[in-house]
Amino acid sequence: MIDHVLGRPSVKFRKIQVFAVVSFWSLYLFRGNHHGPPILRKISRSLDRCLTAWQTLVITLLYLYVCRNFAKIVGLECPEPLANLYNRSYFRATWVTTALDAGFWTAMKIRRKWLRDLASIAFTVYYLIAAEQADEKVRKVRGTLTVEHLRVSWNKANTPYISFFNRLLRPKLASYSPRAIRIPRPPESSYREPVNAWLYFDGPLAALQNHTKVILDIPGGGFVAMDPRTNDDKLLAWSGRLRLPILSLDYKKAPEYPYPYSLNECYDVYHMLVASRGRCVGLSGAVSPRIIVTGDSAGGNLATGVVLMVLQSAGTDSRLKLGQEMLPVPEGLMLIYPGLDMNIGNWMTDEQMALIQDRRVRKTNMNVLQRKSEDYSKLAEGTPHPSFFFQDDRTSSPQRMSEVTSPADTEPQNPLEPEKQLSEHPDPSAGHVIRPNHIANHTATVASSKPQQMKTRLAMSSMISYFNDRILTPEMMRAMIILYVGPHNRPDFSTDFLLSPLLAPEALLAKFPKTYFLTGERDPLVDDTVIMAGRLRQAKHNLFIQRKELGLVKSKAEFDEKEHVEVALIPGISHGFLQFVSVFPEAWKHIFRVARWMEEVFAHAENKAARDHHAPHGHGAHTRLPKSNSNLNLSLASGDDSSYFKRHHRRAPTESPSSADEDRPLEMSSVRASGKENGHAYGQGIGFGKAATGRGKGKGRRNTDAEGNWAKGGEHTQRRLSTVSLASEEDILARRMKGLAGGLIGERAGEGLMTP
Repeated sequence: MIDHVLGRPSVKFRKIQVFAVVSFWSLYLFRGNHHGPPILRKISRSLDRCLTAWQTLVITLLYLYVCRNFAKIVGLECPEPLANLYNRSYFRATWVTTALDAGFWTAMKIRRKWLRDLASIAFTVYYLIAAEQADEKVRKVRGTLTVEHLRVSWNKANTPYISFFNRLLRPKLASYSPRAIRIPRPPESSYREPVNAWLYFDGPLAALQNHTKVILDIPGGGFVAMDPRTNDDKLLAWSGRLRLPILSLDYKKAPEYPYPYSLNECYDVYHMLVASRGRCVGLSGAVSPRIIVTGDSAGGNLATGVVLMVLQSAGTDSRLKLGQEMLPVPEGLMLIYPGLDMNIGNWMTDEQMALIQDRRVRKTNMNVLQRKSEDYSKLAEGTPHPSFFFQDDRTSSPQRMSEVTSPADTEPQNPLEPEKQLSEHPDPSAGHVIRPNHIANHTATVASSKPQQMKTRLAMSSMISYFNDRILTPEMMRAMIILYVGPHNRPDFSTDFLLSPLLAPEALLAKFPKTYFLTGERDPLVDDTVIMAGRLRQAKHNLFIQRKELGLVKSKAEFDEKEHVEVALIPGISHGFLQFVSVFPEAWKHIFRVARWMEEVFAHAENKAARDHHAPHGHGAHTRLPKSNSNLNLSLASGDDSSYFKRHHRRAPTESPSSADEDRPLEMSSVRASGKENGHAYGQGIGFGKAATGRGKGKGRRNTDAEGNWAKGGEHTQRRLSTVSLASEEDILARRMKGLAGGLIGERAGEGLMTP
């Protein structure tokens, strides 16, 4: 009460108040009369003959309990916001995790580790009984979070007692324990310190020589906590089920290592896996391994960022100039409740709502849309209002559509004359003429004076809708973002797609591998999942349409979104459910669901490699383009297969003029275009990839070597060193067009080419 009287809530004042009350009554019991003050002494003596000390204690405690819960007894208690938020099993799991957080935060300031660990368990048992006190404790701590609070909460799985209970409740999943290893940095990296990781493999290390598949896991933890050992349940289950090596990274955490250090660590490990062909983790290195990248929560952000960096480096990496290998994209990407948008907003944009409301995924997103639609109805219960979230464009009433889009409604009408439409050549005798060049302005003016249907949908983001989540709150997200970005970075949250992968350009999203999403429907980050999945579908569909228009896809082919994106939204649960499977056993089936996805990805990759191996010309991974525009439309032809121009990433002289070599940066060849040395007055001076290609008068297309000898199909072609490296996309496109059109317009290097 003292802090309320002084008008400033303070823990210090409350501490003084407690000491004052305890001291006063202790002194009175010791020095004062045993039957209390004079007014109550007679009553005390009479009760002393009727009640024992035990009865007095029980009656006193019962009275205090009734007083505390009086509002509940008479029906004046406020409604419970968590009543219908989670399903029963997940709510029970959050009851345990909340008690653990409260207990560990209560004991975190104890200096001796053994005493702190023991006190944490003792306080947790208390908070399991006093659940409301646990909620109040957690609420207050989250209002004043520090990095130490986050680490104590999220690293508690590594404490001895919690680790013992997890092992006790975990089924036998694997026979071998994880091994700590260090991954060296690639030579191209700006860093030299190795990356710490844990290798989960259910077998002896010698057996790694027989494997050609690797799973790269990037654990979450808000960028500030949680190493791979906090995910033992998930990783041991995968290693035991798949019998494959799983490399889980223990990347450096913020705030000591802010953005983008951890992202560069993850990228360097992926780069090293490809460059060493898996030797860095014990594989034989005979072939380049197939890799699947997984990530949960903040790890999903880093995993998506790694894929974006790989795609970015494909066309701009300086290694290509030296004839080195291009990094392939992974075979698949598994994102588990990922956080993909660091720019936390309150409202959904029309573009985001359009992605969620797509008819093709409306069944999957039904509960997400239902929740957004209820945001208004719960505030104004019983008030009729239209539902904008389930309105089908095909079933919209003509009247409503005309109210919004019909030009006739925006045109001025004279009520005394019959309705007529504006003419491009109005009658000059009319008293009021709307000239054609003023129609648009006049229409807008009139439309603004008429009532219009409001287009803005008051749809809140999931982070605001689930602000009272028991696992992830806006205060925690704010703290994580501030710590991850650091005090010295000033990123542009609206454009930096490595920080917020949700902003990635469509050109990069179109090249993504097949991506799987697993998220709870009540997760504050569920919007990141459904929006990212919608953007991937949109990018893949647009690429499909473009290739279809170019004749690269059969005209009767249909776009199948499940070949590119799969989303699983789990009803009734929120964030982090794979981290506490010991108290939420339902999570086991979702862990094994992800394992089945991995098996599907690897099986599909093997089937595709088998088809490519038997394809003609040995380049089944690429579709041949028409000769007239093969270079210009290379990205459209490669489609989803652009990442693997060759399975083992070796560059050799081309056997046919396919788009594989043309995928290299455009270079100016030192071979003259005229070809006078060998008696041929036609050719091209721009080389794509390894050699400059010539155009002959005879049948087919051939290449020439440096001595002017014809090499059919490009055999024995010697790569010429580049003399000019183009720096921008505009220059590349311009010179490609010049190379394509040079032979048609008769241009020659320096003096113009003769038309053959």
